[in-house]
Amino acid sequence: MMTPPPLERHPFPPFLPADAKVLIMGTFPPKPLRWSMEFYYPNKTNDFWRIMGLIFYGDMNRFRLNDGAFDERSIRDFLMEKGIALHDTGAVVRRLKDNASDKFLDIVEPVDLGSLLERMPDCRFIATTGEKAASVIAEITSTSLPKICEWVSAAWNGDGRILEITRMPSTSRAYPLSVEKKAEAYHRFFEAAGLL
Repeated sequence: MMTPPPLERHPFPPFLPADAKVLIMGTFPPKPLRWSMEFYYPNKTNDFWRIMGLIFYGDMNRFRLNDGAFDERSIRDFLMEKGIALHDTGAVVRRLKDNASDKFLDIVEPVDLGSLLERMPDCRFIATTGEKAASVIAEITSTSLPKICEWVSAAWNGDGRILEITRMPSTSRAYPLSVEKKAEAYHRFFEAAGLL
């Protein structure tokens, strides 16, 4: 009988500016050997921080250091200034193929979305960075799974606020879309949320 892959608990605390207007949610970080920093979207080949650089500064390398790693301090300052929160939809997972692919990620325990929202009373907009994250949020909020760049609304039972939820293109380099096209989609999200 085969031993199941080990359980992994999320390695990063949620990043939740108290005045955050938006919450961006991926699935789960890659293995630590892929990290260039101990923070969200740490893989040097992931497009997330290039997308943020393009949208807010017109420079896809805005958050990169000379060695190609990401500048965590600059990223944290940017997120605090803009009111952007980050966390993932998997609290405890199993990697079925020992890699970062969502396709082979078993979410054993999903995120406690309610506890995140309690700490961000102004947050009304949630964007997921891919299909698996979107399916977890759809299940938690009892909404349909949106197609890429489509929106669904959910009345949040915790405090009566209406959440606007969208599914964005994956920021993984494996997703077949240019960083510029991904940035266009994310730009529309930030415009809708009033951050641009």
